[in-house]
Amino acid sequence: MSNNWHLETNCIQAGYTPKNGEPRMMPIVQSTTFKYDTSAGMGALFDLEADGYFYTRLANPTTDAVAAKIAALEGGTAALLTSSGQAANFFAVFNLCSAGDHLICSSTVYGGTFNLFAVTLKRMGIECTFVDPDCSDEELDAAFQPNTKLVFGESIANPALIILDIERFAKAAHAHGVPLIIDNTFPTPMNCKPFQWGADIVTHSTTKYLDGHDATVGGCIVDSGNFDWMAHADKFPGLTTPDESYHGVTYAERFGQGGAFITKCCAQLMRDLGCTPAPMNAYLLNMGIETLHVRMPRHCENAQKVAEFLQSHEKVTWVNYAGLPGNKYHELAQKYMPNGTCGVVSFGVKGGRAAAEQFMAGLKLCMIATHVADAHTCVLHPASSTHRQMTDAELVAAGVSPDLIRLSVGIENIDDILADLSAALENI
Repeated sequence: MSNNWHLETNCIQAGYTPKNGEPRMMPIVQSTTFKYDTSAGMGALFDLEADGYFYTRLANPTTDAVAAKIAALEGGTAALLTSSGQAANFFAVFNLCSAGDHLICSSTVYGGTFNLFAVTLKRMGIECTFVDPDCSDEELDAAFQPNTKLVFGESIANPALIILDIERFAKAAHAHGVPLIIDNTFPTPMNCKPFQWGADIVTHSTTKYLDGHDATVGGCIVDSGNFDWMAHADKFPGLTTPDESYHGVTYAERFGQGGAFITKCCAQLMRDLGCTPAPMNAYLLNMGIETLHVRMPRHCENAQKVAEFLQSHEKVTWVNYAGLPGNKYHELAQKYMPNGTCGVVSFGVKGGRAAAEQFMAGLKLCMIATHVADAHTCVLHPASSTHRQMTDAELVAAGVSPDLIRLSVGIENIDDILADLSAALENI
C-alpha cells in the first residue's frame, strides 16, 4: 500500500483514487450488504478465494480506503480499521495469543490498555508481564518466557510521555522470535515511523490526532509485512497451520508475509467479535487525516511554548515534555521524533492533588475533558479519571503521580492558551 509520495501528499491522496467520472471525495458506502448475481460468486468471498465485499461487519469500501491511507502513512503492507483504539490493541494481541500464552508490555502504557492486558486478558488465560520501559537489557531479556508471543509498547506513553526505545525493544523481541507491536497514537506517522526502527505492527487510536476534531471514535492496526511468520511457525499456529473455519486455509501461505496478519485479524476476529467501524466514521476520519500534516507541527509548536512557560512558572513544581532540553527522554525524542513529539504536556503544581483541582477549575479556554490529542486544548487529572482503577503502586509504575495534570495543547492562538494557563495558576 505504500508508495513514493511524501507524507503530506499521502495524507490527502492515498487510499482512494477516483476513476473517470467517479466522485472526487471518497464515497460513504453506507450499506450493510452487497449484491451478487450468483451464490458461487459470493461463496468465493466467504472462502477467501476472491476479493470483494459481502457484509460490512467484515469489510467495506470506505473503511478499507481509509485503512489503506493509514498503511501508506506508516509504510505498511496492510491495515484494518476497528471501532476504537481499545479494539485495535485487543485485536492485534488476540490475533497472536490464546489461552496459555504470554506477552510482555511496557508498564507505562495508557491505563485502559494496562487494564485490558492485566485484567481482561488474564481472565481469558493470557498472562502479561509488565516491564519498566527504562529497564536494562538483562531485565528485559529475563521477562521472556517459552510461551511469549509478542512485546507491546507505546511510542509515547499516555499520559507519562515516556519515549520508548523502539529499536532496543525490537531487537529483544526479534532475538526471541516474536514481533514488536507499537501503539503510535501520540506522535502519529507524521512524527514517528516505528517500522523504520524494527517494529512489526503498529496500532492507533484514530480517535486522537488522526481524527483530530473530537468527531469519531476509532482504531487501526497496520502490518509492516516484515515479520516472517513461517520462520517461527511453531509460535504462531493460528497463522501457519490450517484454519478449519475457512476450509483449511493457511494464512501465511495463502496471503504471504505482508497480508497474513491483517487477513486473519479480519476474517477471524472481526467476523466473530464485530468491532466494526461505521463507514460514516471512516469518512470523517479521512477528513481529519487530510489535514494531519498541517495540524501536527502546530500542536508541537504550541506545546513547546507551553512547556517552556510552565517550566519557568513559580507555582509549577515539574514539567514533563520531551522537547525540553534536559528532559530525561530528550535524546530519544531527537532520535525517533526529530520533527517533534506531540501536543501533550504533563506537569504538577505546588499543593499537589488539591491544587491541581483548583487550577483546573480556574481554566476558561482549556476544557476539562476525557479526550486528548485534538484541535481543542483540554486538560485532565488522570489519577482521578482515566487511571482511577489503578492502585497507587500501579500509578507510580505507570508514571502517573497523584498531582499529574495532562494538558493536551490544541491549535488555538498560543497567546490565548498561555493567558488562560497564567490566570488559572494565579487562582491557586
